[in-house]
Amino acid sequence: MAEPKTAKKSTRTTAKAPTAKRTTATGLTADERAAMKAYLKEQKAAAQGADMLRELLDRIAEMPAKDRSMARRIHEIVTTTAPSLEPRTWYGMPAYAKGGKVICFFQSAEKFKARYATLGFNDAATLDQGAMWPTSYALTKLTAAEEKKIAALVKKAVR
Repeated sequence: MAEPKTAKKSTRTTAKAPTAKRTTATGLTADERAAMKAYLKEQKAAAQGADMLRELLDRIAEMPAKDRSMARRIHEIVTTTAPSLEPRTWYGMPAYAKGGKVICFFQSAEKFKARYATLGFNDAATLDQGAMWPTSYALTKLTAAEEKKIAALVKKAVR
């Protein structure tokens, strides 16, 4: 009669995870993950009735001096040109919405360690012009000419 076989323990070992810093499964950078967390925090704050204008002004106050001065001026231009837009934050950036949809936003150059700040417009903005049009603008400084262009873009975006 044959003897029953006993199960053998595996002598193989599994490889340990590498010690090098790995990116997340989505491939987001630390700055992008921080922006996503800020977005979720903003959504929760808005749902709880937070003062979104105060949130926007706080985010502007945290910016480096150069971007802070541009963000303040853009805030003045947007709120004067389109007082119906709702100030808020969006991924930690100053933004302006209509009916809950972000129309335009300002992104500090420091946000993603970029060479320039950005004024951007989302698809809810009515900037359509033929089959192709710009939706974001690089800003290194604001002069009267740029301010005039920004006011015209904001006016067009909310029509």
